[in-house]
Amino acid sequence: MSITTTTDTLVTLEKVTKTYTMGEVVINALNGIDLAIKRGEFLAVLGPSGSGKTTLLNMLGGIDSPTSGRIVVDGEDITNHKRKQLTYYRREKVGFIFQFFNLIPTLTAVENVRYAWELAARDGGAPNTRPEKLLEAVGIGDRANHFPSQMSGGEQQRVAVARALAKDPVMILGDEPTGNLDFRMGKLVLGSLKELNDRGKTVVLVTHNSPIAAIADRVLHIRDGVIFEEEINEHPTPADEIVW
Repeated sequence: MSITTTTDTLVTLEKVTKTYTMGEVVINALNGIDLAIKRGEFLAVLGPSGSGKTTLLNMLGGIDSPTSGRIVVDGEDITNHKRKQLTYYRREKVGFIFQFFNLIPTLTAVENVRYAWELAARDGGAPNTRPEKLLEAVGIGDRANHFPSQMSGGEQQRVAVARALAKDPVMILGDEPTGNLDFRMGKLVLGSLKELNDRGKTVVLVTHNSPIAAIADRVLHIRDGVIFEEEINEHPTPADEIVW
């Protein structure tokens, strides 16, 4: 797959590989990925378990570093960043939404969001929307003072979306964010992501589910660590019409 960058390119990956060694077994998780992501794009990465899609997301998020190749995000070359540098990169530029929510159980919804919001402020970030407003933006302002155990899975995931927004990141990464939700709640979370994208946020969504990927502007099909097909959605499917 060739790579084309423009002035509105937010992310560039050049010949990115990732190799893991487990005993005597060598696993090539990514095999020479070339990729450009535009600012404000909604990108879906589609592939089966073990295809390399989560490894790719980890590269974008600075959770892991490539074995070879180059990664540039928002003008910052993160390829050879040390652990502390990657920590600051994640705090300042990336919002994560995981399949299993990862909320702090002893904090209320608004406290979970405020914790991320205050971290960003301490690190020199400039969050411009308060935690209460972030919860309202994803449709659960009325659950602000509830603990995770008092909320449904979909409500918890929307708290996670609000938490991801707390630092005003340049990019939101979703790793199967609907994978632990029922159909109705899953559509609500997808709707929240689409609304954020409509407001200009760059969203990268990893999924194994083709109908869910149809919400995106562009879909990358990945298998055996290689992007083998790219699909442009001229008319992405509205979140409330997705059926899987």
